[in-house]
Amino acid sequence: MGVADKGKDFLDSEEGEKTSDDALQKGSDFADKKTGGEHTEHLDKGTDAADKKVGDE
Repeated sequence: MGVADKGKDFLDSEEGEKTSDDALQKGSDFADKKTGGEHTEHLDKGTDAADKKVGDE
């Protein structure tokens, strides 16, 4: 099992899902703060799309 397989297995776990959700949210919050809230809708949309691609939910 390679590193990529281990990463995929982790992201598919409950702990991995929570970790990826937290990371995506922190990134979105950081970007939202830096843009003064002008792009909140776009950031939320991007965060949701990325969350669907990563993990199991």
